[in-house]
Amino acid sequence: MKNKIVSLLQKAFSSCVRKGILPEIELPSPEVEVPNNPEHGDYASNIALILAKPARQNPRKIAEAIKDNINDTENIIETMEIAGPGFFNFRLKDNVWQNALQIISEQGKDYGCSAVGAGKKVQVEFVSANPTGPLHIGHARGAVVGDVVAGLLQKTGYDVDREYYINDAGNQMNNLGKSVLFRYREKLGEKIEFPETCYRGEYIKDIAADIINKKGNKYLTQNEEETIQYFNTIAGESILAEIKDDLRDFGVTFDVYFSEKELYKNDGVTKLLQKLQKEGFIYSDGATLWFKTTAFGDEKDRVVIRKNGEPTYFAADIAYHKNKFERGYDMVIDIWGADHHGYMPRLWAGIQALGHSREALKIVLVQLVNLLRAGEPVAMSTRSGEFVTLREVLDEVGRDAARYNFLMRRSDSHLDFDLEVAKRQSNENPVYYVQYAHARICSILKMARERGISLPGFSAVDRSLLSQPEEKAIIKMLVMYPAMIEGAAKALEPHRVTFYLNELAGIFHSYYNKNKVISEDAALTAARIYLIESVKIVLFNALTILGVSAPDKM
Repeated sequence: MKNKIVSLLQKAFSSCVRKGILPEIELPSPEVEVPNNPEHGDYASNIALILAKPARQNPRKIAEAIKDNINDTENIIETMEIAGPGFFNFRLKDNVWQNALQIISEQGKDYGCSAVGAGKKVQVEFVSANPTGPLHIGHARGAVVGDVVAGLLQKTGYDVDREYYINDAGNQMNNLGKSVLFRYREKLGEKIEFPETCYRGEYIKDIAADIINKKGNKYLTQNEEETIQYFNTIAGESILAEIKDDLRDFGVTFDVYFSEKELYKNDGVTKLLQKLQKEGFIYSDGATLWFKTTAFGDEKDRVVIRKNGEPTYFAADIAYHKNKFERGYDMVIDIWGADHHGYMPRLWAGIQALGHSREALKIVLVQLVNLLRAGEPVAMSTRSGEFVTLREVLDEVGRDAARYNFLMRRSDSHLDFDLEVAKRQSNENPVYYVQYAHARICSILKMARERGISLPGFSAVDRSLLSQPEEKAIIKMLVMYPAMIEGAAKALEPHRVTFYLNELAGIFHSYYNKNKVISEDAALTAARIYLIESVKIVLFNALTILGVSAPDKM
């Protein structure tokens, strides 16, 4: 529907230019949106306001000219009004909406898919937690946001790879090896003063115990540095395996696991920095190497090699993103924690120095999760070992409730996640409310089949009988689903899908409570069964994108 309005406006503009009413200027793609206030119609456009400056005309005058030249050959417009300084408000005919149900029925599970991505290669990198401990709920939110962003892009025609960057080089991994060594010695009877810099979770003790079970006390007498490196490897592999298991049970899988160590092979990072220094992007102050990020809009230049000769995370990230683009990606998307906000300008500077546009790297920030139990905060600390892990949340509330609740707000907004609410089988629980709409429709359709009423074909349905306000609202919601998916993919905002589902489920439940779907009126029954089957298709498709099940009964 939106595309039809856009096409009408474009053709009307061209007609105005041919007639000399408007000058020959480039027409930006007309903005057509659904008004916040339903009284303003089904769609609104600000095309006249956009054209006012380049055309050097009053926007209302432009709007009147375009209105006079709209040729509605398909006869879809009921009313078209000019409001305020020159906004267009369109209201479409009821039969236009009703007839659109045929597309939903015909496309089924493909309804909402599009080819706007045109097969462009996109990499979405997310989670990427250091393999120094289990995933906690902060990681979990980033995991589901990244997974659904990737899913939305796939549904809109992009060729997408999901990637996990393993931070397995650097001081945090040495601290992991030390942590295991201290617990190893402690379990074998030594008195240990555990350093503050080490990891204190129970999982460290478990890894130490496993080493003792397999190797005994042999490492008490081995070279300490070599032992730390060995324990580092053993612990890293064990923790990463657990992370993969947790993510798989959370419905998240990756196409690529990329090791940070790969960047340092054959002095890869050093050679890249030398090349960038020759090109003038890196300079030395004698002891430290600096990247000229201010040349690309950053507030200050950034260190890439410290005084002690160690590279910074930024140096590795430049090399990593060089590697990404060398693999042929047209666009790279990073899902980061909100604490990385200040890091964004330097990485944009890095990829521009490598010859890529800033727009080729999209960064989605994910805010913290406030974990609650019956409204009371649950403390979480990765150092003390008192954190709540993703596994614990999955075991308590399940995959569906966890994924859905993590997507209930914009990713850059703080999120309150109440474990008790997530477990309730009531309308207070958003995922239950939406899933119950799907299950309720399945129950109605089953009842219809038991009564010998089959799902009618489009040609056998009298769509004009779908005249109740709630029916019209449902149909409009269903028809706008593809545009919502496309918008969510373009903006990288998966919360739009949960917002949509909550609204659609609400309208459906309200409709069901007021109207009988199956009645003595065969024609009305057929029309309403056709309608709710369409609702079922859209609920299923949207929940599938979220990685949430659409149960047949509850």
